[in-house]
Amino acid sequence: MSHQMHQNEDVEDNLLNWNDRAVVHANGGYGDLDAFADDPSALSPVTLRDLEVLKPHLPEHSIKGLRLLHLQCHIGSDTLSWWRLGARDVYGLDFSPTSLDYARKLSERAGATITYVQSDARCAADAMPDQKGSFDVIVTSCGTITWLPDLKDWARSIASLLTDGGIFMIRDNHPLLFALNNEGMSIVQDYFGGTETTYETDQSYTSATDSLEDGTKPQIIHTTNHNWAHDFQEISNALLDAGLTIEAIGEHNVDDWQSLPMLEYSPELQGWIMPHNQPQIPLTFSMVARKKA
Repeated sequence: MSHQMHQNEDVEDNLLNWNDRAVVHANGGYGDLDAFADDPSALSPVTLRDLEVLKPHLPEHSIKGLRLLHLQCHIGSDTLSWWRLGARDVYGLDFSPTSLDYARKLSERAGATITYVQSDARCAADAMPDQKGSFDVIVTSCGTITWLPDLKDWARSIASLLTDGGIFMIRDNHPLLFALNNEGMSIVQDYFGGTETTYETDQSYTSATDSLEDGTKPQIIHTTNHNWAHDFQEISNALLDAGLTIEAIGEHNVDDWQSLPMLEYSPELQGWIMPHNQPQIPLTFSMVARKKA
């Protein structure tokens, strides 16, 4: 079997897994989504952290009036938040049709006008050719690129879809966490880009609290997961090679989920932090890049 065919099969495994995860997350795993949809002031903590990274690079430090694409949008709570912050012509893209079904239901209930597109993020430009060169802002965040085998086509799609002078922002798990394998503070696997890990689990990072119409709890039936490491060199070079200019790199001590077992939830920060008696390491990173005007 060729390397490409093997990667395609691994991505298909991930797709089946994320279809299952969408059902778990939409049925209580992400909280009360109906209440979130019904409250026009509700914004996800993920999006608020993303906005803080983006603000210095936006006109008047605001997303208002800008055309926005959210890559790997999952069930759409963050995408809806961008719309509520004033972005216009908002698009969300994800490879999971089940995720997008829930995303559309969420936006419809909220009265939000959001266009959803099904595609692998690496093929985003091919999936929406009419939108090439049209987005002022493209964002991706919170557990995204580890599910992509490579980043060259991903970066080229981003550059193709951005308007001249447009901004791309990624905020995601720090590459160091891949080497820690979410187990603790010991290096247990390779850090460098291209490393693949495969594991089996019927758990997600959050659990369903609601039952389905037939009275059963949502379950992850397709348990195989494949993740790929992407170090800073790979991420930055992919964006640079696609013609973007990197404007900022950040490392942050708040995560959006419990990525290490000792992390504690901070209600004030609405995120997960390292206890004060533990070595302080970056949990997430951010990168902002611009397409040349």
